[in-house]
Amino acid sequence: MLHWFKFNAVGALGILVQLGTLSFLAAEMHVNYLPATVVSVEAAILHNFLWHERFTWKDRTQIDSRGSLARLLKFNLTTGVISIAGNVLLMRVFVGGIGLHYFVANLLTIASCSITNFFVSDRIVFRSCITRNLENLSSR
Repeated sequence: MLHWFKFNAVGALGILVQLGTLSFLAAEMHVNYLPATVVSVEAAILHNFLWHERFTWKDRTQIDSRGSLARLLKFNLTTGVISIAGNVLLMRVFVGGIGLHYFVANLLTIASCSITNFFVSDRIVFRSCITRNLENLSSR
């Protein structure tokens, strides 16, 4: 349960990163909302990974460049893909189909993807070393 609370605290900061980046790109730089969504989601993914690595799942990670890089790659290929694909698809529906403002639509897409991302992060990306060792022993 503690991981869930920490995940949401990091996610709240990530929302600020994502919405701030999206607003800057769409309103100030006049980038179309779909490419702006991709860039803003990736900014939040990188932000969230750093905090998850050092805060949310600190008890499961050993900070070293090789392990961190492997987890970053895994994080981007799992929750990153879910977030980017989910955000782009839902933004297309909410903005392009329904006509919601991109800012409101982005809040809805974030909420839609967050539960899936928690379970993927918890069960795959930041799965504890103890769990992996037990699984390796049981497969022998």
